[in-house]
Amino acid sequence: MEKIRMSTPLVEMDGDEMTRVIWHMIKEKLLLPYIDLKTEYYDLSLKHRDETNDQVTMDSAYAAQRLGVAVKCATITPNGQRVTEYNLKQMWKSPNGTIRAILDGTVFRAPVLVKGITSCVINWKKPIILARHAYGDIYRNVEYRVPGKGLAEICFTDEDGHETRLPIHQFKGPGVIRGMHNTDESILSFAHSCFRYALDCKQDLWFSTKDTISKTYDHHFKDIFSDLYENIYKADFEKAGITYFYTLIDDAVARVIRSEGGFIWALKNYDGDVMSDMLATAFSSLAMMTSVLVSPHGQYEYEAAHGTVTRHYYRYLKGEETSTNPVATIFAWTGALSKRGELDGIPELCKFSAALEAATVATIESGKMTKDLVPLFEGEAQSLSTEAFLDAIAQGLSARLD
Repeated sequence: MEKIRMSTPLVEMDGDEMTRVIWHMIKEKLLLPYIDLKTEYYDLSLKHRDETNDQVTMDSAYAAQRLGVAVKCATITPNGQRVTEYNLKQMWKSPNGTIRAILDGTVFRAPVLVKGITSCVINWKKPIILARHAYGDIYRNVEYRVPGKGLAEICFTDEDGHETRLPIHQFKGPGVIRGMHNTDESILSFAHSCFRYALDCKQDLWFSTKDTISKTYDHHFKDIFSDLYENIYKADFEKAGITYFYTLIDDAVARVIRSEGGFIWALKNYDGDVMSDMLATAFSSLAMMTSVLVSPHGQYEYEAAHGTVTRHYYRYLKGEETSTNPVATIFAWTGALSKRGELDGIPELCKFSAALEAATVATIESGKMTKDLVPLFEGEAQSLSTEAFLDAIAQGLSARLD
């Protein structure tokens, strides 16, 4: 068949370790045979980020702003051990955090459901979409290791030079402190994105924070959501037959576990990070979770929601066979290609993406899968290596396209 032509490039953000290996396998086996793939390429491997003083990460985010659609491979956020291993200049910030801070918006994550794999929570019959605020909290924090006795304070100096000081703690010995922030602009973007997404999906929207303890920071999120709902979205929600519901996060966790699913759960940045991993694992696997950052300015960044699979990468370097699940990375590509096709008026690109997703799910449902899914599958399951699994998907894709 003639290759599908693209008119506008995707921003391609390459990553680290085993997911980087899988990234190039997916392109070779599933994309390049069918698409005249156009990308603006950025190497976000840890070594290259260090070489460019992390400028490449910022450049990739600005490219996403310019071109509108990006697809990102999983990347390493370095800790002390990684600084030593890679001989880094410094402990660079999370590339996801940097990109999300530039693009703003909301990360929407949803499980890939497969017949034969039942959720650990037996009453979950429908997917739960998690909406995660993509700015601020600990991902933009400032931290300090307190060396000994002393007073820690918050200090805000307004544009006229007036200072407001609030005590944090009178230290009697060493400790740690952290300063976090958020902005009304970003919280408003987050809330608008959640309400609009709920209306598009025709699904109830839940939002939860810990406003009883955080009476200013968390309560401000709650107030902004409430004001927008009452003054802008309530009539549309009632017309659509859906509801907006706020509750404390600890109460929400209990309600989510008892629910049958089928709603959107909106959370602040760190809460969303933790709970998306919980949802992914309960539904099946971290590698079976779609993830897209939706910017209020109309940009989209699709990514795999899991890490770089370090253990498998070290085995791969030794020449050993690995069975790493590539589904989330495949769906990052299909999401980005489908959105590019939608924005550029290329229906063939959208149809191809849908066919690749269907072929991926059908391969698993036929009993062919990577090792992580075998214990979860209710029928006869064959454990395949990463490459053999991608070959099986490629065979199914070819049959569908023929």
